[in-house]
Amino acid sequence: MSGSTFDEFDHDSHMRTAFELAQEAAARGDRPFGSVLVRDDTAIMTDSNRVVTEDDIRRHPELHLAYRACQEYDPDERAEMVMYTSTEPCPMCAGGMRTAGFSRVVYSVGSDEIAAFTGNEPTVRSAEILDGISDVVGPVLNDEGRHVHREYDW
Repeated sequence: MSGSTFDEFDHDSHMRTAFELAQEAAARGDRPFGSVLVRDDTAIMTDSNRVVTEDDIRRHPELHLAYRACQEYDPDERAEMVMYTSTEPCPMCAGGMRTAGFSRVVYSVGSDEIAAFTGNEPTVRSAEILDGISDVVGPVLNDEGRHVHREYDW
């Protein structure tokens, strides 16, 4: 990474922004997921879930940010980026992020935990899909992330 090192990033601030985006999604009628794309400890893109309001199953924030990053940045630039996301990426999103080639993915609520909230079976973990491409870090601020899901009517 060119500027700040990952260890110097303001992880809590970026994750709390992801939580705010998740809460905005829930208030809008979407599921509570939010993501922040960071380079050199600066947020360069944000997004929140829009699957319901845009009637588009692809509008998970992680996948949409990966798409946008591939449109706007070259592979070397993407390799310096970190995705902060309120919940561990699903397999679809992790696949898109694998193509984008981000340096790291940082999540708050694990896919095993979200499965318990939703009553669904646990999915393939993002670290398996991103192995060799992106380091997966988490959970970060797990209690705060779980609170977002407890407030949502799963």
